[in-house]
Amino acid sequence: MKQENQTSLNEFILVGFSHLAELQILLFLLFLVIYLVTIIGNVLIILLVKYSHSLQTPMYFFLVNLSFLEICYTTSVVPQMLIHLLTEHKTISKAGCAAQMYVFTILGLTECCLLAAMAYDRYVAICSPLHYTVIMNRQVCSQLAAASWITGITVEETQTTWIFSLPFCGSNHIQHFFCDIPPLVKLACTDTFKNEIVILAVSVLFIMGPFLLIILSYIQIGYTILKLPSAEGRRKAFSTCSSHLMVVTVFYGTALFTYLRPKSSHTPGSDKMIALMYTVVTPVLNPIIYTLRNKEVKGAFKKTMVRIFSTQSSKM
Repeated sequence: MKQENQTSLNEFILVGFSHLAELQILLFLLFLVIYLVTIIGNVLIILLVKYSHSLQTPMYFFLVNLSFLEICYTTSVVPQMLIHLLTEHKTISKAGCAAQMYVFTILGLTECCLLAAMAYDRYVAICSPLHYTVIMNRQVCSQLAAASWITGITVEETQTTWIFSLPFCGSNHIQHFFCDIPPLVKLACTDTFKNEIVILAVSVLFIMGPFLLIILSYIQIGYTILKLPSAEGRRKAFSTCSSHLMVVTVFYGTALFTYLRPKSSHTPGSDKMIALMYTVVTPVLNPIIYTLRNKEVKGAFKKTMVRIFSTQSSKM
């Protein structure tokens, strides 16, 4: 019977927010608005950087990569969650679950590496300003971005394939709103100790590794800023990296709490709330942070709007 259950388990049920039946429509509208704002905000940043000559710098090259990643990242989870909020049958095929995990984990790890690359860019800009354009040339930026994507794809493709090689039997209810690693591994009907060790090792190496590089970069950045003679110089130097620092804090705060906390502290309710932070809230915060706290982006946006309205007026 156990073998029969293992072979017949070809789909899962995403429990999601089923316990909040009376709030399904409200949650749908809330998450839909946030999703649309996320997409529009990140698309605007991509277009703004593309068509603004003043933003053709390494920092904004990485920001375009980050915005594109955030669009894909949130789209891998939110649309399906929205559909399930409106339907009674909240099923997902095993292949669909694997595909979602592939995309989500690859993009998540790529973002870790990309944030580290952005921290290195800020380190060079503040600590070696005279050599910045030489060190952070177009080729180096492209290599750092490519390395981030290659690392994410290679590591997470291997890990996700291994997870889905596990036998799943018994209950097919995933206590989550998408196919995340911890709740899915719980459904395996075999000893998952080795898998959990590998997941922890990947988290420590490829999440904590970039995070450590970011910390070391900002320690050196902080030391350099404190040595600047004027308060105005210190303020300007800090303002160039404050947006990135805020994004790192939000992203890594939730990521570290999710994947490095003890197994005993995992509960379906807490897992869902934390997951909402990094799948829904963080992607919408990034464009807000980079537009509201960045004078260059705000200035480029105003110039673009003026240019558009001037063109429209001349046509009329």
